[in-house]
This record gives sequence, structure tokens and C-alpha cells, in this order.
Amino acid sequence: MKTTETRLPGVLARAALAAGVAGAALVILAALVSGASAAAGAAVGGVLAIAVFAFGAFAVDAVARLLPAASLLFAMLTYTLQVVVMGLAFVALNRSGLLDSEVDRGWLGGAIILGALVWTAVQLRLATTARIPIYDTTSEVDAR
Repeated sequence: MKTTETRLPGVLARAALAAGVAGAALVILAALVSGASAAAGAAVGGVLAIAVFAFGAFAVDAVARLLPAASLLFAMLTYTLQVVVMGLAFVALNRSGLLDSEVDRGWLGGAIILGALVWTAVQLRLATTARIPIYDTTSEVDAR
């Protein structure tokens, strides 16, 4: 791979890894500060955030490669689906009774917020610093 080439799945994988590392650090911090239920809340929140963001980002990337014209519409629909999935996950956790004793609500929300912020910051940083050529020089060389 040349320095002018970029692969978006690599950017997304690095964003997922960074969010995972931040989530793991938050789980350790929660365990040290507030105990097992806080660590469970941070773990559930971190996994939920990474799962929702990963699904959306990789799905939009796949559609953008296959049908670039439909990528904006698909991105908006995927965002709506992500919000619905996150809401359904909260409803399921609330109805199961896990949020009452075994999973701390505050650490769960904090982990989701941290995961979203880290994922977005890393993906934005990597996407804006990627070297993407504005034109293809290989076809001009082959034509001569």
C-alpha cells in the first residue's frame, strides 16, 4: 500500500480498537471506584456502544463502495436504526431488572458516551488526515 492509498475499514477498525481500549479503561476505573455493578455497567455500555457504531460504520462503508449514490440515504437510515437499537437495548435492560441492582445506570451511560466520543474523534482524525489522491495518475501513464 502506498502512502497515498487509504482503506476505510482500517480507519473503522482503529476507531473500534480505540473505543474498546477506552471502554476497558473505564471498566477498570469503575471497578476500582464503585465496585462490581459499576464495572458491569461500564462493560455493558462499552460493548453496546462499539456494537452499534461498528454495525453502522461498516454497513455504510460497504454501501458507499457498492452504490455511492445511495450512501447518504443509507447513512441516514442507518443512523435512525442505531438510535432505535440503542433505545430498544435500554428498554430491554430496564425491563429485565438488571439496571436495578447488577448494572449501574450511571456507568452504563458514561461508557456509551465515552465510546461514542472516542469512536467519533478517532474516526474523524484518521479520515481527515488520510492521504487520498484527487486524481488517478496510473491511467495517464498507461495511455502514453
